[in-house]
Parts: sequence; C-alpha cells; structure tokens
Amino acid sequence: MIIKAQDWKRQSLASDPQIANKVSAMLATIKAQGDQAIEALALEYDQQTVEEIPLMPFEDYQLEPELAKAIRVAASRIQRFAEFQKEGVCNRTFDDEYGQFGQMVEPIERIGAYIPGGRFPLISTALMTLIPAKVAGSKVRIACSPSNNPALLAAASLAGATKFLRIGGVQAIAALAFGYRSEAPVDVVVGPGNAWVNEAKKQLQTIVKIDGVAGPSELLALCDSTQPIDWLALDALAQAEHDPLACSIIVSDDRPWLVSMLSYLEGNQSTKKLLSGKQVELIYAEDPIQMTALSESYAPEHLMLCHSGIDSKSLSNYGSLFMGANSAVALGDYITGPNHTLPTLGNARQNGGLNVLTFLRFLTIQTVNDQGRKELAQLAEQIATAEGLIFHAESLKVRQ
Repeated sequence: MIIKAQDWKRQSLASDPQIANKVSAMLATIKAQGDQAIEALALEYDQQTVEEIPLMPFEDYQLEPELAKAIRVAASRIQRFAEFQKEGVCNRTFDDEYGQFGQMVEPIERIGAYIPGGRFPLISTALMTLIPAKVAGSKVRIACSPSNNPALLAAASLAGATKFLRIGGVQAIAALAFGYRSEAPVDVVVGPGNAWVNEAKKQLQTIVKIDGVAGPSELLALCDSTQPIDWLALDALAQAEHDPLACSIIVSDDRPWLVSMLSYLEGNQSTKKLLSGKQVELIYAEDPIQMTALSESYAPEHLMLCHSGIDSKSLSNYGSLFMGANSAVALGDYITGPNHTLPTLGNARQNGGLNVLTFLRFLTIQTVNDQGRKELAQLAEQIATAEGLIFHAESLKVRQ
C-alpha cells in the first residue's frame, strides 16, 4: 500500500464521450428552444421547476448563532483577501517622447456563479465566487444552485448576489450563458460542479468566459517524521470525501512514519476502503529532492508543506500552498480568505485559482504625439513590409 515515488503515476481521468455528446445535444436544444428547454430539463434532471428566489437580508434567515457567526467571519476574511488582491490594480499611464500610453481597469459587468447543491449545499462556494466579483465591481451577480438550503441562501445574500435562481446542472450553465427569461446572458461563469456542469462550461467557453474546468479535488502533503499522524490523515480524508474520484496523496521520506500512517488509515473500514480505492495514496520518496520533483510534476490543487527540509521557494506548481500542519486545507476551504476555487488535473502549471482579477478587464489606451507618429511609423512600416501587409505599410507611410 506504500508506493515508491518513482513507481507512482497520476490516475487517468479521461473525459466521458457520452457525457460530452449528451451535453452537446442538450445545449443545442436549449439554443433552439430557449427557456422552454431550460425548464423542461430542470424538471427532468432536478425534479423541480426553475425558481427565482428573492434573497432576504442575511439576518432574516435566522440561522443558528454559531453558524451565522462563522459565515460572517468567513465572508469578512474572503472580502479582505479579495481587496488585498485588488490593491495596486488601477488605471495607470506613462508618458514618453512618443506620447501617452496606459491602461484602464474595468469590472466585467455581468457574472454568473454556479453553486453546487446536489450532494452537499456548498455554502462556502457562494462566498468564494460572489465576494470577489463584488469587490471587483461587477454590477450583476447571478447565483445558480439546485439547492434552496437556508444557509446557502443566506451566504449568497451576504456575498452580494443580485439574483438567485434555483436551477442546477447543464441547464443552469446554459441559462447563464444564453440568458433566461428577462435576464440577459452573463459575461463570465465561475464555480465548480460535476462532470456535466464542467462539460457545459467547456463547450460554452467560446461565448462566455469561464474560470476553468474543474476536476476532482486533490491534496498532496509533503511530510517529515515529526508530523502528527492523525492531523495529516484527517486532512487527506477531508479532501477525499468531496467526490468519489477525489484523491489525497501523502508523501514522506520517512518509511516508519508512512507505516504508522498506513496503520492509522487501516484502523476502520471506511478509511480502509478509501485506500483500496486509491482515494488516499501513500508514497515513499528517497529524499526531499525527489519529493519536490514529484510535487512540481503533479502540480496539485492543494499542497501541504510539512517538511522542514523543503524550502517553499523550490515549489511553484500548486493551486494553493498550506505551510505547516496548522494550515489545514479545510481552513482554506472555508475561512482563511484565499479562494478555494483552484486548478486541478495539473492545470496549476498554467493557471491560478479564482481571484478578483477573474472579474476585471484590462483596457489599453494610446495617444501618439507628432514625433511618435513620424518616427514610430517609419519603423513600423519596415515590419509591415516584411510581413507583406501592403495597406498596413501604406497607412504608416502616409503619416511620415
């Protein structure tokens, strides 16, 4: 049950062509039939009609006091982190001898947030998707979820949703991308979901911006022999419970510690089942160098660094880094502040997680003066001519 690092391979998660074909057919029907198709699919798959639920003030949901407090604190911390990300992102210009050049930063006007609610009503996702959009300045923030859990509605209200539609699955993503009833299409769709939701986002990304296509949850923990077995085991189990395909990997260069971890995990049938199903894997590495190489190759969604011999600066491929055993991934899932919507399936090598910049546009402005018109046109003409673009060259030549 303990695998050598050199023998370990990422599990293959090939996309299901049947899902892709069915989603394509559903989207084609919705595009042709509009609201009628969305409502028919909601009845078929959600077993409920599409409902616009007016959101009340947070206090009116009368949640249990401790839960209400937790949601408020989480919302406050998520907002603080989003505001921190936005610092320094502003309208700026510079002048040189050829004119003035700059950028304008504008919010994306209309956003849609998908909040899963099938297996679990993800209260935290309402906060994580809507608050950064609010901080960015997006004016229309539509939340979609198949759940009407009161705590989820309360969180969506507190996070700043301007509308809440009780609808899930492919039909929810289509309603956001194509528009529904009197609501125009949004400009960006964010939020995690199942294979059907992800496939819909994937197929619609030519007409609407998406935050990414999420795979099952991932955890990679790099551990030395001083780490508390029960803490790290529970961190692994916590991420594994997200989804039947979720995977938590614990890596160490101390074999006795891994043997103790294995013994702990085999202590009851439910955790033993996760081991046999490869939802939790234990890997033995020869040294910190091999551990680092494995992590950089894997590029996990969540990376826990619990090894005194590994410098965090040697690690750069991850969705979010959790330093030390105090920094439980579950804290990041809910309340520390950095976003929990993160890249999976190795995409951390190309992309970061959801953030306030997801909801911003960078527009550039150019004001060329007379000197710039003459001198830069002469130089640019050489490039245009080399490219063979005749009228580009002529438009530059006439300005010299």
